[in-house]
Amino acid sequence: MKFSPEEIEQYRGVTERVSNGSQLAASPKLREFLNYIVDCALRECPEEASEQQIGVNVFGRKPGYNSSEDSIVRSQARLLRQKLASFFKEEGASEPITIEIPKGHYLPLFKARSIGEVSLPAVASALSLPSSVIAPESRGRISLGIIFILVALAAGLVLGYALPRRTVASAQLHDPLWAPFLSQDQPPLVIYSNPVFRGAPLKDGLRLLPPGTASNAPEDDTYTGTGEAQAIYTLTRFFDRANRDFVLKRSRLVTWDDAKSRNLVFLGASTQNTALAELPTATQFVIRLDENAHGYVSNEHPLAGEPHKFVTDSSDEYAIIALLPGLESSTRILAFTGLTTVGTQSAVEFALDPIHRADLAKRAGLDHNLARPFEALLRVHVRRNVGLDSEIVAFHTR
Repeated sequence: MKFSPEEIEQYRGVTERVSNGSQLAASPKLREFLNYIVDCALRECPEEASEQQIGVNVFGRKPGYNSSEDSIVRSQARLLRQKLASFFKEEGASEPITIEIPKGHYLPLFKARSIGEVSLPAVASALSLPSSVIAPESRGRISLGIIFILVALAAGLVLGYALPRRTVASAQLHDPLWAPFLSQDQPPLVIYSNPVFRGAPLKDGLRLLPPGTASNAPEDDTYTGTGEAQAIYTLTRFFDRANRDFVLKRSRLVTWDDAKSRNLVFLGASTQNTALAELPTATQFVIRLDENAHGYVSNEHPLAGEPHKFVTDSSDEYAIIALLPGLESSTRILAFTGLTTVGTQSAVEFALDPIHRADLAKRAGLDHNLARPFEALLRVHVRRNVGLDSEIVAFHTR
Protein backbone atom coordinates (compact mmCIF):
# COMPACT_ATOMS: atom_id res chain seq x y z
CA MET A 1 0.00 0.00 0.00
CA LYS A 2 1.33 3.41 -0.98
CA PHE A 3 1.27 6.00 1.79
CA SER A 4 1.11 9.72 1.15
CA PRO A 5 3.68 12.01 2.82
CA GLU A 6 0.90 13.31 5.07
CA GLU A 7 -0.05 9.77 6.12
CA ILE A 8 3.57 8.85 6.80
CA GLU A 9 3.99 11.92 9.00
CA GLN A 10 0.74 11.14 10.84
CA TYR A 11 1.60 7.45 11.38
CA ARG A 12 5.13 8.23 12.57
CA GLY A 13 3.66 10.75 14.99
CA VAL A 14 1.29 8.28 16.63
CA THR A 15 4.08 5.67 16.74
CA GLU A 16 6.29 8.14 18.59
CA ARG A 17 3.54 8.89 21.10
CA VAL A 18 3.03 5.17 21.74
CA SER A 19 6.79 4.72 22.18
CA ASN A 20 6.88 7.58 24.68
CA GLY A 21 3.81 6.34 26.54
CA SER A 22 3.79 4.62 29.90
CA GLN A 23 2.96 1.20 28.43
CA LEU A 24 6.39 0.93 26.80
CA ALA A 25 8.33 3.04 29.31
CA ALA A 26 10.26 0.11 30.74
CA SER A 27 10.36 -2.00 27.56
CA PRO A 28 13.08 -0.70 25.23
CA LYS A 29 13.01 -3.89 23.14
CA LEU A 30 9.25 -3.59 22.59
CA ARG A 31 9.79 0.04 21.52
CA GLU A 32 12.48 -1.09 19.11
CA PHE A 33 10.18 -3.88 17.86
CA LEU A 34 7.34 -1.41 17.24
CA ASN A 35 9.51 1.18 15.50
CA TYR A 36 11.13 -1.47 13.32
CA ILE A 37 7.88 -2.95 11.96
CA VAL A 38 6.32 0.50 11.51
CA ASP A 39 9.37 1.52 9.50
CA CYS A 40 9.02 -1.63 7.37
CA ALA A 41 5.37 -0.79 6.70
CA LEU A 42 5.96 2.86 5.83
CA ARG A 43 8.91 1.99 3.56
CA GLU A 44 6.68 -0.65 1.90
CA CYS A 45 9.11 -3.46 2.73
CA PRO A 46 6.86 -6.22 4.14
CA GLU A 47 9.53 -8.86 3.50
CA GLU A 48 11.69 -7.18 6.18
CA ALA A 49 8.97 -7.69 8.78
CA SER A 50 9.21 -11.47 8.74
CA GLU A 51 9.85 -13.41 11.94
CA GLN A 52 13.42 -14.19 10.84
CA GLN A 53 14.25 -10.57 9.99
CA ILE A 54 12.75 -9.25 13.24
CA GLY A 55 14.67 -11.85 15.23
CA VAL A 56 17.93 -10.80 13.58
CA ASN A 57 17.43 -7.02 13.44
CA VAL A 58 15.60 -6.42 16.72
CA PHE A 59 16.53 -9.28 19.05
CA GLY A 60 20.09 -9.91 17.91
CA ARG A 61 19.63 -13.45 16.64
CA LYS A 62 22.08 -14.86 14.12
CA PRO A 63 20.88 -15.03 10.48
CA GLY A 64 19.22 -18.37 9.78
CA TYR A 65 18.41 -19.11 13.44
CA ASN A 66 15.72 -21.74 14.09
CA SER A 67 12.60 -19.72 14.85
CA SER A 68 10.60 -22.87 15.59
CA GLU A 69 12.82 -23.46 18.62
CA ASP A 70 13.36 -19.81 19.55
CA SER A 71 9.96 -18.13 20.03
CA ILE A 72 11.26 -14.70 21.07
CA VAL A 73 9.51 -12.84 18.24
CA ARG A 74 6.16 -14.55 18.73
CA SER A 75 6.17 -14.10 22.51
CA GLN A 76 7.20 -10.44 22.28
CA ALA A 77 4.60 -9.81 19.55
CA ARG A 78 1.87 -11.07 21.88
CA LEU A 79 3.10 -8.73 24.60
CA LEU A 80 3.32 -5.80 22.18
CA ARG A 81 -0.26 -6.40 21.01
CA GLN A 82 -1.41 -6.23 24.64
CA LYS A 83 0.56 -3.03 25.25
CA LEU A 84 -0.89 -1.38 22.13
CA ALA A 85 -4.44 -2.33 23.10
CA SER A 86 -3.95 -0.91 26.60
CA PHE A 87 -2.42 2.32 25.27
CA PHE A 88 -5.28 3.09 22.86
CA LYS A 89 -7.88 2.16 25.47
CA GLU A 90 -6.42 4.37 28.21
CA GLU A 91 -3.59 6.84 27.67
CA GLY A 92 -4.16 7.12 23.92
CA ALA A 93 -7.96 7.10 24.02
CA SER A 94 -8.05 10.42 22.13
CA GLU A 95 -5.72 9.29 19.34
CA PRO A 96 -7.47 9.54 15.94
CA ILE A 97 -5.30 6.70 14.58
CA THR A 98 -4.69 3.31 16.18
CA ILE A 99 -1.95 0.77 15.45
CA GLU A 100 -2.75 -2.93 15.34
CA ILE A 101 -0.60 -5.99 14.68
CA PRO A 102 -2.87 -8.65 13.17
CA LYS A 103 -2.31 -12.19 14.37
CA GLY A 104 -0.44 -14.30 11.86
CA HIS A 105 2.01 -11.63 10.69
CA TYR A 106 3.94 -8.66 12.04
CA LEU A 107 3.22 -5.83 9.63
CA PRO A 108 1.17 -3.20 11.51
CA LEU A 109 -2.12 -1.74 10.37
CA PHE A 110 -3.06 1.91 10.89
CA LYS A 111 -6.76 2.41 11.48
CA ALA A 112 -8.61 5.72 11.66
CA ARG A 113 -11.10 5.89 14.46
CA SER A 114 -14.60 6.57 13.25
CA ILE A 115 -15.97 10.01 14.02
CA GLY A 116 -19.15 8.16 14.94
CA GLU A 117 -17.39 7.00 18.09
CA VAL A 118 -17.81 10.55 19.40
CA SER A 119 -21.38 11.53 20.11
CA LEU A 120 -21.97 14.87 18.41
CA PRO A 121 -25.65 14.83 17.40
CA ALA A 122 -26.01 18.61 17.42
CA VAL A 123 -23.08 19.13 15.13
CA ALA A 124 -24.15 16.30 12.85
CA SER A 125 -27.65 17.73 12.59
CA ALA A 126 -26.40 21.22 11.84
CA LEU A 127 -23.97 20.00 9.22
CA SER A 128 -26.58 17.80 7.54
CA LEU A 129 -29.25 20.51 7.18
CA PRO A 130 -29.90 21.20 3.48
CA SER A 131 -29.22 24.83 2.57
CA SER A 132 -32.73 25.24 1.15
CA VAL A 133 -34.31 25.01 4.59
CA ILE A 134 -31.99 27.56 6.17
CA ALA A 135 -33.22 31.10 6.07
CA PRO A 136 -30.67 33.45 4.44
CA GLU A 137 -30.43 35.64 7.52
CA SER A 138 -29.76 32.55 9.67
CA ARG A 139 -26.94 31.08 7.56
CA GLY A 140 -24.31 33.47 8.89
CA ARG A 141 -25.19 32.68 12.48
CA ILE A 142 -25.21 28.92 11.82
CA SER A 143 -21.86 29.11 10.00
CA LEU A 144 -20.34 31.01 12.92
CA GLY A 145 -21.80 28.46 15.31
CA ILE A 146 -20.32 25.56 13.34
CA ILE A 147 -16.93 27.28 13.22
CA PHE A 148 -17.08 27.81 16.98
CA ILE A 149 -17.91 24.13 17.54
CA LEU A 150 -15.11 22.98 15.23
CA VAL A 151 -12.60 25.22 17.02
CA ALA A 152 -13.78 23.79 20.34
CA LEU A 153 -13.36 20.27 18.97
CA ALA A 154 -9.84 21.08 17.79
CA ALA A 155 -8.98 22.47 21.23
CA GLY A 156 -10.39 19.31 22.77
CA LEU A 157 -8.13 17.16 20.59
CA VAL A 158 -5.09 19.18 21.62
CA LEU A 159 -6.03 18.79 25.28
CA GLY A 160 -6.67 15.11 24.66
CA TYR A 161 -3.07 14.68 23.53
CA ALA A 162 -1.63 16.79 26.34
CA LEU A 163 -3.62 15.59 29.34
CA PRO A 164 -2.59 11.92 29.28
CA ARG A 165 1.07 12.92 29.17
CA ARG A 166 0.54 15.38 32.04
CA THR A 167 -1.17 12.61 33.99
CA VAL A 168 1.78 10.28 33.38
CA ALA A 169 4.28 12.98 34.41
CA SER A 170 2.29 13.76 37.55
CA ALA A 171 2.19 10.08 38.49
CA GLN A 172 5.96 9.86 38.05
CA LEU A 173 6.62 12.93 40.19
CA HIS A 174 4.64 11.45 43.08
CA ASP A 175 5.85 7.88 42.68
CA PRO A 176 7.00 6.55 46.11
CA LEU A 177 10.16 5.05 44.61
CA TRP A 178 11.24 7.73 42.13
CA ALA A 179 9.88 10.98 43.61
CA PRO A 180 13.15 11.97 45.41
CA PHE A 181 15.09 11.56 42.16
CA LEU A 182 12.61 13.70 40.21
CA SER A 183 12.77 16.65 42.60
CA GLN A 184 13.41 20.06 41.05
CA ASP A 185 15.80 21.05 43.84
CA GLN A 186 18.87 19.44 42.30
CA PRO A 187 19.14 16.91 39.45
CA PRO A 188 20.34 13.49 40.62
CA LEU A 189 23.72 12.13 39.64
CA VAL A 190 23.57 8.99 37.49
CA ILE A 191 26.85 7.10 37.78
CA TYR A 192 27.60 4.31 35.33
CA SER A 193 30.38 1.73 35.48
CA ASN A 194 33.51 2.08 33.37
CA PRO A 195 35.90 -0.77 34.13
CA VAL A 196 39.56 -0.67 33.12
CA PHE A 197 40.66 -2.57 30.03
CA ARG A 198 44.16 -3.15 28.82
CA GLY A 199 45.41 -3.37 25.28
CA ALA A 200 44.77 -1.41 22.09
CA PRO A 201 41.27 -1.70 20.55
CA LEU A 202 42.47 -1.30 16.96
CA LYS A 203 45.52 -3.52 17.32
CA ASP A 204 45.20 -6.56 19.56
CA GLY A 205 41.84 -5.82 21.18
CA LEU A 206 40.94 -5.08 24.79
CA ARG A 207 40.88 -7.32 27.85
CA LEU A 208 39.16 -6.56 31.12
CA LEU A 209 41.62 -5.75 33.87
CA PRO A 210 40.32 -7.19 37.18
CA PRO A 211 40.28 -4.73 40.10
CA GLY A 212 43.63 -4.55 41.90
CA THR A 213 45.57 -6.13 39.03
CA ALA A 214 48.80 -4.46 37.98
CA SER A 215 49.62 -4.18 34.31
CA ASN A 216 52.26 -2.51 32.16
CA ALA A 217 50.00 -2.56 29.10
CA PRO A 218 48.14 0.61 28.07
CA GLU A 219 44.93 1.04 30.08
CA ASP A 220 41.60 2.29 28.77
CA ASP A 221 38.65 3.22 31.03
CA THR A 222 36.36 4.79 28.43
CA TYR A 223 34.00 1.82 27.93
CA THR A 224 30.84 0.62 29.64
CA GLY A 225 28.53 -2.35 29.16
CA THR A 226 25.77 -2.50 26.57
CA GLY A 227 23.23 -3.03 29.37
CA GLU A 228 24.39 0.11 31.15
CA ALA A 229 24.14 2.06 27.88
CA GLN A 230 20.59 0.79 27.32
CA ALA A 231 19.71 1.57 30.94
CA ILE A 232 20.90 5.18 30.47
CA TYR A 233 18.69 5.48 27.40
CA THR A 234 15.69 4.08 29.29
CA LEU A 235 16.27 6.41 32.23
CA THR A 236 16.55 9.37 29.86
CA ARG A 237 13.13 8.62 28.36
CA PHE A 238 11.64 8.25 31.85
CA PHE A 239 13.08 11.58 33.05
CA ASP A 240 12.06 13.34 29.82
CA ARG A 241 8.43 12.36 30.33
CA ALA A 242 8.57 13.93 33.79
CA ASN A 243 10.29 17.04 32.34
CA ARG A 244 13.27 16.47 34.61
CA ASP A 245 17.05 16.24 34.10
CA PHE A 246 19.91 14.27 35.59
CA VAL A 247 23.69 14.62 35.53
CA LEU A 248 25.54 11.70 33.96
CA LYS A 249 29.08 10.68 34.97
CA ARG A 250 31.25 7.62 34.62
CA SER A 251 32.28 6.21 37.96
CA ARG A 252 35.99 7.03 37.72
CA LEU A 253 35.23 10.73 37.29
CA VAL A 254 32.95 11.07 40.32
CA THR A 255 34.10 13.31 43.15
CA TRP A 256 32.39 12.95 46.49
CA ASP A 257 32.21 16.72 46.87
CA ASP A 258 29.80 16.66 43.91
CA ALA A 259 27.97 13.55 45.05
CA LYS A 260 27.45 13.99 48.78
CA SER A 261 24.55 16.44 48.55
CA ARG A 262 22.77 14.75 45.62
CA ASN A 263 20.45 11.83 45.11
CA LEU A 264 22.50 9.14 43.37
CA VAL A 265 21.67 6.43 40.83
CA PHE A 266 24.31 3.72 40.27
CA LEU A 267 24.41 1.48 37.20
CA GLY A 268 26.63 -1.60 37.28
CA ALA A 269 28.15 -3.90 39.87
CA SER A 270 30.63 -2.53 42.39
CA THR A 271 33.40 -4.63 40.83
CA GLN A 272 33.09 -2.42 37.74
CA ASN A 273 31.69 0.74 39.34
CA THR A 274 34.43 2.10 41.61
CA ALA A 275 32.19 4.85 43.02
CA LEU A 276 29.66 2.26 44.19
CA ALA A 277 32.45 0.19 45.76
CA GLU A 278 33.50 3.22 47.83
CA LEU A 279 30.04 3.77 49.34
CA PRO A 280 30.11 3.58 53.15
CA THR A 281 26.70 1.87 53.18
CA ALA A 282 26.84 -1.91 53.66
CA THR A 283 24.44 -3.94 51.52
CA GLN A 284 22.80 -7.27 52.27
CA PHE A 285 23.06 -8.70 48.76
CA VAL A 286 26.64 -8.64 47.46
CA ILE A 287 27.99 -9.81 44.10
CA ARG A 288 31.04 -12.03 44.52
CA LEU A 289 33.21 -14.33 42.39
CA ASP A 290 33.87 -18.01 43.09
CA GLU A 291 37.17 -19.81 42.58
CA ASN A 292 36.43 -20.12 38.85
CA ALA A 293 35.67 -16.39 38.54
CA HIS A 294 31.94 -17.09 38.09
CA GLY A 295 29.66 -14.53 39.66
CA TYR A 296 27.07 -15.26 42.32
CA VAL A 297 25.04 -13.24 44.84
CA SER A 298 26.00 -13.60 48.48
CA ASN A 299 23.11 -13.23 50.92
CA GLU A 300 24.91 -11.59 53.86
CA HIS A 301 21.94 -11.77 56.25
CA PRO A 302 19.56 -14.47 54.99
CA LEU A 303 16.00 -14.45 56.29
CA ALA A 304 14.27 -17.65 57.32
CA GLY A 305 14.24 -20.13 54.45
CA GLU A 306 16.63 -18.12 52.25
CA PRO A 307 19.89 -19.58 50.91
CA HIS A 308 23.25 -18.04 51.76
CA LYS A 309 24.02 -17.55 48.09
CA PHE A 310 22.22 -17.43 44.78
CA VAL A 311 23.94 -19.16 41.86
CA THR A 312 22.83 -18.83 38.23
CA ASP A 313 22.25 -21.53 35.67
CA SER A 314 22.58 -21.25 31.91
CA SER A 315 19.24 -19.49 31.42
CA ASP A 316 19.07 -17.26 34.48
CA GLU A 317 20.76 -14.12 35.78
CA TYR A 318 20.50 -12.29 39.08
CA ALA A 319 20.20 -8.56 39.59
CA ILE A 320 19.82 -6.28 42.60
CA ILE A 321 17.74 -3.15 43.14
CA ALA A 322 18.79 -1.32 46.31
CA LEU A 323 17.14 1.82 47.67
CA LEU A 324 19.57 3.11 50.28
CA PRO A 325 19.92 6.15 52.55
CA GLY A 326 21.96 8.90 50.89
CA LEU A 327 25.23 10.41 52.02
CA GLU A 328 23.21 13.19 53.65
CA SER A 329 19.99 12.68 55.57
CA SER A 330 17.88 14.38 52.90
CA THR A 331 19.19 12.28 50.01
CA ARG A 332 18.75 8.76 48.69
CA ILE A 333 20.61 6.24 46.58
CA LEU A 334 19.25 3.81 43.98
CA ALA A 335 21.70 1.12 42.89
CA PHE A 336 21.08 -1.26 39.99
CA THR A 337 23.58 -4.09 39.75
CA GLY A 338 23.65 -7.37 37.87
CA LEU A 339 25.94 -10.34 37.60
CA THR A 340 26.28 -9.23 33.97
CA THR A 341 25.40 -6.12 32.03
CA VAL A 342 22.10 -7.80 31.04
CA GLY A 343 21.13 -7.97 34.71
CA THR A 344 21.81 -4.28 35.27
CA GLN A 345 19.62 -3.35 32.30
CA SER A 346 16.83 -5.67 33.47
CA ALA A 347 16.91 -4.22 37.00
CA VAL A 348 16.41 -0.68 35.66
CA GLU A 349 13.59 -1.78 33.36
CA PHE A 350 11.93 -3.58 36.28
CA ALA A 351 12.08 -0.49 38.54
CA LEU A 352 10.65 1.74 35.79
CA ASP A 353 7.69 -0.50 35.04
CA PRO A 354 4.62 1.08 36.75
CA ILE A 355 3.31 -2.24 38.11
CA HIS A 356 6.66 -3.46 39.40
CA ARG A 357 7.69 -0.19 41.01
CA ALA A 358 4.33 -0.03 42.80
CA ASP A 359 4.96 -3.57 44.07
CA LEU A 360 8.44 -2.59 45.30
CA ALA A 361 7.01 0.36 47.25
CA LYS A 362 4.23 -1.80 48.71
CA ARG A 363 6.71 -4.43 49.91
CA ALA A 364 9.01 -1.79 51.41
CA GLY A 365 6.26 0.21 53.10
CA LEU A 366 5.92 3.99 53.06
CA ASP A 367 7.33 6.78 55.17
CA HIS A 368 5.85 10.20 54.39
CA ASN A 369 4.58 8.79 51.05
CA LEU A 370 8.07 7.58 50.06
CA ALA A 371 9.27 3.98 49.86
CA ARG A 372 11.39 2.91 52.81
CA PRO A 373 14.94 1.69 52.04
CA PHE A 374 15.07 -1.90 50.78
CA GLU A 375 17.05 -4.39 48.74
CA ALA A 376 15.34 -6.60 46.16
CA LEU A 377 16.98 -9.57 44.47
CA LEU A 378 15.64 -10.37 41.01
CA ARG A 379 15.90 -13.54 38.99
CA VAL A 380 16.11 -12.56 35.32
CA HIS A 381 15.20 -15.06 32.62
CA VAL A 382 17.68 -14.61 29.78
CA ARG A 383 17.63 -15.88 26.21
CA ARG A 384 20.50 -15.13 23.84
CA ASN A 385 21.77 -12.35 26.11
CA VAL A 386 18.36 -10.66 26.24
CA GLY A 387 16.52 -10.30 29.56
CA LEU A 388 12.95 -11.40 28.88
CA ASP A 389 11.27 -11.07 32.27
CA SER A 390 12.21 -10.72 35.93
CA GLU A 391 10.77 -11.75 39.27
CA ILE A 392 11.58 -10.92 42.89
CA VAL A 393 13.10 -13.93 44.69
CA ALA A 394 14.23 -12.19 47.91
CA PHE A 395 13.30 -8.89 49.51
CA HIS A 396 14.92 -7.24 52.54
CA THR A 397 13.78 -4.02 54.19
CA ARG A 398 16.35 -1.88 55.94
